[in-house]
Amino acid sequence: MRVDAISSGPTSIAVIEAEGAGIGDLREEADKLLVSTGAVLFRGLGVHTPGDFHDVAGAFGAPFTTYAHGNSPRSSVGVGVWTSTEYPAEFEISLHNELSYAAIWPDRLFFTSVIAAETGGATPVTDGRALLEGLDPDVRERFVSRGVCYLQTLHGGFGPGKSWQQTYETDDRSEVEELLRSASVDFAWTADGDLRTRQLRPAVRHHPVTGESVWFNQAEQWHVTSLPAEQAEALLSMVSSEEELPLHATYGDGSPIPDEDLANVRAVAKGNECFSPWRPGEVLMIDNYRVLHGRHAYTGARKTLVAMI
Repeated sequence: MRVDAISSGPTSIAVIEAEGAGIGDLREEADKLLVSTGAVLFRGLGVHTPGDFHDVAGAFGAPFTTYAHGNSPRSSVGVGVWTSTEYPAEFEISLHNELSYAAIWPDRLFFTSVIAAETGGATPVTDGRALLEGLDPDVRERFVSRGVCYLQTLHGGFGPGKSWQQTYETDDRSEVEELLRSASVDFAWTADGDLRTRQLRPAVRHHPVTGESVWFNQAEQWHVTSLPAEQAEALLSMVSSEEELPLHATYGDGSPIPDEDLANVRAVAKGNECFSPWRPGEVLMIDNYRVLHGRHAYTGARKTLVAMI
């Protein structure tokens, strides 16, 4: 085993070259590195199949077996393994904490490259502590004191975004309602069979191991301004209010999040990002509390898988 690092400003990725060692031999060192950096990249583990990848993630805990409530378009390729996203290649996916809008989220994420993109397609990370610290003090105070309100409209079979059936992996309304109540999500069904939800969450949480305050939300990504301008304008022209959008976010008190606040978040997150171009077979493990992740736009074929624990 050999350990190296890739760094950009306050964000670092520890790199473990397996050199013939198995994941069981590397786990203890990887756990230590994850606490210090928030991201660990494994090379040389011999990951060739979804099963191989599942075994790597499973060495650190029990992988999630459902993606219910998740908003990213992805497909299952095996128990506990999904495509990382099927969002169009020409668009960047902004830096975010996975499922931070939900009542249950993963502690760790695992990504592996099956096919590396011709250009672009990296999975960048950025340090959530540095993001929080780097915000304009007034912006930070608004997010800390008000939290975030996530608004979602899920169609019943026709419309933009995912349907409620796809999102909750069932076509039984009673199952969906039970899940939403258990997650403290306000909801209502429309006359057209759409599902509208409203959920209040903190924007900042305390890391369960270090106790540090970390940025932990997806306000920027859910906000309509995160979309390409033409797509945002098209969606806004289809609705009478922003609450009818597939995804939207406000401050927790219901007040709009100003464009300049979101611009500050995006600039600090992007300015601190760190990444390594994918090589097939590599596995990236990230601390979902400590760091945010995203995806660069790309060209050519690309296939990346994800698992969560």
